Amino acid sequence: MMMNKTDCKLISQEGGLPPASGAEKARPLPDTGESDSDLLDAYSRAVAGVAGSVGPAVVSVVVGKSLQGRRGEQMGTGSGVIVSPEGYIMTNNHVVQGAGRIEIRMADGTALPARLAGADPATDLAVLRIDTEGLPYAQFGDSTGLLVGQIAIAIGNPLGFDSTVSTGVLSALGRAFRSRDGRLIENIIQHTAPLNPGNSGGPLVDSRGRVIGINTAIIPMAQGIGFAIPSSTATWALPQLVADGRVRRGYLGIAGQSRPLEQSLVRALGLSVNRAVEVASVSRAGPAGQAGLRPGDLIIAINDHSVTCVDDLHRFLSTWPIARPATLALIRGRQRITLPIIPTEAVACSMAG
Repeated sequence: MMMNKTDCKLISQEGGLPPASGAEKARPLPDTGESDSDLLDAYSRAVAGVAGSVGPAVVSVVVGKSLQGRRGEQMGTGSGVIVSPEGYIMTNNHVVQGAGRIEIRMADGTALPARLAGADPATDLAVLRIDTEGLPYAQFGDSTGLLVGQIAIAIGNPLGFDSTVSTGVLSALGRAFRSRDGRLIENIIQHTAPLNPGNSGGPLVDSRGRVIGINTAIIPMAQGIGFAIPSSTATWALPQLVADGRVRRGYLGIAGQSRPLEQSLVRALGLSVNRAVEVASVSRAGPAGQAGLRPGDLIIAINDHSVTCVDDLHRFLSTWPIARPATLALIRGRQRITLPIIPTEAVACSMAG
């Protein structure tokens, strides 16, 4: 998956120690009495324990996609992880998107038909269902408490090699990149556990065997750079995908782009931002059209949340309840005005928000 530029400045939340200076010089770590071999043995036991406990819950996802205008189907494979004993499996949306047939191959070799329970292209997550209960399943951990440098273990089926385990460390937190539908996926985990085609949809696990992410992408030609959707996103999306088959998001009915504001305008209106979203087009039947937005309006805030790029609108609409009134702050001409607006549920479309 290629990385794309965004019109927001992406800032990674990477931790680091300040350099020592003066009297505050670095101190040596205390001697624990453990040798290198003891530490390596402990590391090996941790990885082996995770592989033994989580491995049975990791599956291979085999999909058949129809070939346009031709007979037969194109086969594809990915990975998934069973997240409940009732047969729910989480994977990537791009693994199953457009699939006419889905088959799950368990760690013990059992093959079972599966159906798509729900999908969310905006987070590249999907949930499958197999009609079997009492399955081994993995438990989610809390990705909000992760630390750069801690052990990361990836389990999946790269290139058809089932139940492959690879290890590394978390190399950065708070990364961001575009999903295939153009939305920004935030708080992405970057790690060094080797990934290959077929790992997509498999779990990223911590040393206690808890799923901290769903592996989703690599950068072609790069080494040691893999990405996973954090468990905080997965656990937020999972119940919605199971219950409704989709993640409900607000929709305004505009297309727009980020643009800088004139400094004279920023000073005259006492603004705290120097960029805004310029409305390029408005759907007359949508919430923005009903609220009176016009092409050329510059959106600077929604419910007191600053708007400097389209992604700011997406962030707000991802969590704001459908049909609850909100307030847009915008600049029209050289005047600052506010408009009430009621977001409706987003339907697949190409509008910005």
